[in-house]
Amino acid sequence: MAIKNKLYFLCFLFLLFSFEINAQETQTKLPITDVFKVLQKQYNIQFNYAEDSLEGLTIVPPSETLTLVEVLLYLEDTTQFTFENLDGNFILVRIKNTPFELQLLSEVILSKYIVKGINKLNNGSYEIDFTQFDILPGLIDTDVLQAVQAFPGILSINETVSNINIRGGTHDQNLMLWDGIKMYQSGHFFGLISMFNPQITQQVNVLKNGTQVSLTDGVSGTISMKTSSEVNKEFEGSLGLNFIDANGFADIPLGEKSSLQVAARKSISDFAETPTYTNFFERISQDTEVESNAIDILNSDQEFDFYDTSLRWIYNITDNDQLQLNFLNASNELRFNENSMINAMETSRQSSLKQNSIAGAIQYNRIWNDKWQTALEIYETDYKLKAINVNILDEQRFQQENKVSETSVKFKTNYKINNKLQFLNGYHFVETKITNLDDVDNPRFRSLISEVVRTHGLFSQLNYKSLNSKTNLNFGLRHNYIDKFRKHILEPRLTFVHQFLNNFSVEVLGEFKHQNTSQIINFQNDFLGIEKRRWQLSNDLDIPVIRSKQVSLGLSYSKKSWLVSVDGYYKYVKGITTQSQGFQNQYEFVKTHGNYDAFGVDFILRKQMHDFNAWLSYSYMKSDYEFTLLPELTMPSNFDVTHTITLGAAYTLEHLKLSAGLNWHSGKPTTRPIAGNEIEDNTINFGATNANRLQDYLRVDVSALYDFNLSKATRANLGISIWNVLDKTNQINNFYRITNDNVSETLQSSLGITPNAVLRVHF
Repeated sequence: MAIKNKLYFLCFLFLLFSFEINAQETQTKLPITDVFKVLQKQYNIQFNYAEDSLEGLTIVPPSETLTLVEVLLYLEDTTQFTFENLDGNFILVRIKNTPFELQLLSEVILSKYIVKGINKLNNGSYEIDFTQFDILPGLIDTDVLQAVQAFPGILSINETVSNINIRGGTHDQNLMLWDGIKMYQSGHFFGLISMFNPQITQQVNVLKNGTQVSLTDGVSGTISMKTSSEVNKEFEGSLGLNFIDANGFADIPLGEKSSLQVAARKSISDFAETPTYTNFFERISQDTEVESNAIDILNSDQEFDFYDTSLRWIYNITDNDQLQLNFLNASNELRFNENSMINAMETSRQSSLKQNSIAGAIQYNRIWNDKWQTALEIYETDYKLKAINVNILDEQRFQQENKVSETSVKFKTNYKINNKLQFLNGYHFVETKITNLDDVDNPRFRSLISEVVRTHGLFSQLNYKSLNSKTNLNFGLRHNYIDKFRKHILEPRLTFVHQFLNNFSVEVLGEFKHQNTSQIINFQNDFLGIEKRRWQLSNDLDIPVIRSKQVSLGLSYSKKSWLVSVDGYYKYVKGITTQSQGFQNQYEFVKTHGNYDAFGVDFILRKQMHDFNAWLSYSYMKSDYEFTLLPELTMPSNFDVTHTITLGAAYTLEHLKLSAGLNWHSGKPTTRPIAGNEIEDNTINFGATNANRLQDYLRVDVSALYDFNLSKATRANLGISIWNVLDKTNQINNFYRITNDNVSETLQSSLGITPNAVLRVHF
């Protein structure tokens, strides 16, 4: 198998540099930006547009005899843009929208924030548009949740997409949305790759602060993934294969008013075990019962499989009515046999772990007139984590389940008061049910706990945008009522963005938020130690409703090929529990609640030189816990990564894209036993909590992607990436145990050097 894998890899390398393409040139057309420059001088006007959206576009210049009105009409007819004359000499250029999007639309103020396809919007959020996306280091078959970690202030402390930390928060404090549906599972391979198929997920919005009032949950941030909202008139499809999975995508027109998008992925481990698969499996099974069991038990026949299917259907009922349906189903399953000799007979039983999400949504949008629009969104999302852990020596079977079932109904209205003001209002109902099961057959024990929380939300937001689009102010208030606790929660939200002196922009963001769900760890070996976190609901007593306050101030400068952006922030989150923070020291089994705060600075510097793009990002953060019932009143957070630096570069030719990057951050906080007095009263005698740190983290990644034509209607992508090209052993976690009256340390390591390759055909 190893020889075959090497041959496959060499074939990909050979193919990568073996194809040549002749560019087609248009002689009668000019770049649209050059046409704009001529028109600006001719009519004494100024076009305002995002450079990223116009790159590479060409048009035939309009006749010089046309009036300005006729020129703008010509441009609208020949491009996918609208041209709004605001004050006689200022022309606002926007991408044409489908008639069913709410009038409250965000616009790009900083394009190519890191690379092409990554932009900063005028509502304080960030956008990744995969239809225009270039390439990031280590990513070839774009992973949605790996890509969001390119932004300063966002990282994964243990290198997984199921543990993304936004400004010191835990992963369960992130609101994960897929076309408006809240998702309680985010990864395949139990966190090593994203669960969301990148072929159907065409846009991602990342909000670290200043969330719109229509959204709830996510006290640390929001990652909102979206499919295309347009009806496609022509069939498009793709088939892809990489070292992890095989996948396919199709966008199918169903007449003039409807289209269907379908995507599917499945792991290829049934057919081949690639080096990538082997590295991933070893990483997830590290220091778990899957990797090693009791002395007299031998594990065998380890198998892992995952798949996901996604569907999006759009139907334009009339020119003013649109219906959209979404569906997603994703699953991870791990199986292995535990073998032992019992009474001179060979005995074998199977342990397993399965993780599954299934969700569906319906959205109905209607335009009533030029001023009124409404939207109705309904979804049901269900998550299940189930483990069967056998103990053949004691003839015991331990079954664990964690289930989440959530129903949401949201109604929104948007009223356009005038060209500057819009008024957003709505109602949101959410019912969340979480069930936890622990079932042991010998001796018989069964615990089944099921809780339900219902929340009603009313929200209003006033949105102001100046005629020249340089000033944007969104201010709103959300009122939440949790009926089970009879609790009222008011949450103001603020976004202010102002562009000045042509090249500068300043932003002020603020928000209050809450959430009723969190993930906890009861025991480190729960669910076989692979996915040991389980969801739980707040009870407003020992498990409080989590609430947050956050404010940030940012300043950006963009001129020609330079971009500099800096954001300072302060965040306070109360209602967290020790179980949700993953302690593995003296507080591992302590149950209490408290709060944490985080303040810091996110900085990015980007320089573009023709086809070459380079960036440097830096984040500073200080985050501390406060648990009033613990002996230490304050201590550094488990996610207090003080310094984070990312250095990257991308080089793009017409058909070849290359990228390389370096990721470095301070070591994770850790608690060490007191030297010379490690054991006291048969327990580990720990020193001050999180007073020490693991080694600093360093990783270098490279990637390459090549486009070529197979025929006039078919094109292909061929790519190669290497994760951790230096094969550096990074410490991502550690813990201590008493073994034979001595304290032993276990270190958990990140992925070593991990190659991947992809071949994708578009037709």
